[in-house]
Amino acid sequence: MQLITSLTRKKISPEQLFMLSVLVVNGGNYIYNLVLGRLLGPAQFADAAILITFLLVLSFLAMTFQLVTAKYAVLLENSQLPSFLKNILNSSLVVGIIAGLAVILFSGQLQGLFHTTSKNMFVIFGVAVPFYFLMSVNRGFLQGKNDFKGLAITYQSEMLVRLGLTILLLFILKIDPIFIVAIGILVSLILGLFPFKMSSVLQLAAGKIDNHLSKQIKRFFLVTLFYELTQIIINNSDILLVKHYFEDTEAGLYASLALIGRVVYFMAWMFVMLLLPKVISLQKEGKQTQSLLFKYVGYISLLCILIIAGTALFPELVVEILFGNAYTDIAPLLWKYAIATSLFAIANIFSYYFLSLGKYKPVIISGVMGLAQVALIILYHKNLDQVVLVQILAMTILMIMQIIYFIASKKS
Repeated sequence: MQLITSLTRKKISPEQLFMLSVLVVNGGNYIYNLVLGRLLGPAQFADAAILITFLLVLSFLAMTFQLVTAKYAVLLENSQLPSFLKNILNSSLVVGIIAGLAVILFSGQLQGLFHTTSKNMFVIFGVAVPFYFLMSVNRGFLQGKNDFKGLAITYQSEMLVRLGLTILLLFILKIDPIFIVAIGILVSLILGLFPFKMSSVLQLAAGKIDNHLSKQIKRFFLVTLFYELTQIIINNSDILLVKHYFEDTEAGLYASLALIGRVVYFMAWMFVMLLLPKVISLQKEGKQTQSLLFKYVGYISLLCILIIAGTALFPELVVEILFGNAYTDIAPLLWKYAIATSLFAIANIFSYYFLSLGKYKPVIISGVMGLAQVALIILYHKNLDQVVLVQILAMTILMIMQIIYFIASKKS
């Protein structure tokens, strides 16, 4: 946060500030996972990875609230915005409580399904879930209002608290380390609520939202919900299925592979965060948006090429530096997994672009390929190499279909 303040004084643009902040946050989250991987070892890291993956799985709901809030924070006037924010805050809290209670009530079943050492990790995680949803609505408001400084602070505070508190407690407390990981997630989500910038708008008189607009909001919410669900299926089902089908050590090795390979997706996300409000604003002003899409696709493609090349040329070095010698067995798969996530990241830019424009067919395409990926892993999981190869196949088809849709929509 001190870094953000000093850079702001040097007249750095809000967009540049946010992109730099995302790099810092992604770096911090990587350090968090790397430290856990080294301190816990492959078997226990597999349990920690389940909690982290659960957070990402629930993000399909939380991110839906964030994106819907971001879009209508741009589109709605002050008379309608307070009413919208109150409704979506209440809805997010209700959904968060229901989801959290479900995790707590079924904690025993979750322990048996994923072969974890304790069910208490799921109980603590369930308590954290409602805060995650409230935090997402606040972030959506900051995103829609282009308050990139506030958005950067909330992401950084969440990351720094989770990283610092978890490492500190791991060295101080002599209890189950997975229990400590869950506590770190809970506290970080609570503090990630700040800065809370909606207070001034919520105090304004709430104007009535007409039925037509209300239907538009609900439709966009449902479509975004479906798309975020497909994102989670594509991006996280492999870790859950590997944890179910393989022994703990192999599952921990695969979790480290996924973490390294997904650096492309995490980097691409900062462009998505900038893309959505910009596309909506340009569309509202009647301006063309394709050049913005091409620019971001170019950025992500260049990043993908660099990461694939690095993981292909120096796989063992990358694994040793990041996770240590205990994880080097996974090195030969690194470049293959990077290809799968690169294809997904580029296809994802196209999907969010069309979602911003209110075109929803790419969402259906992603949903079909997400389910196809799950089916392929269930059918073909003889070894970890096979799991990665079927993901490359699914993501190649997804990428081709998104490009075909873009060309067809351009002609029409």
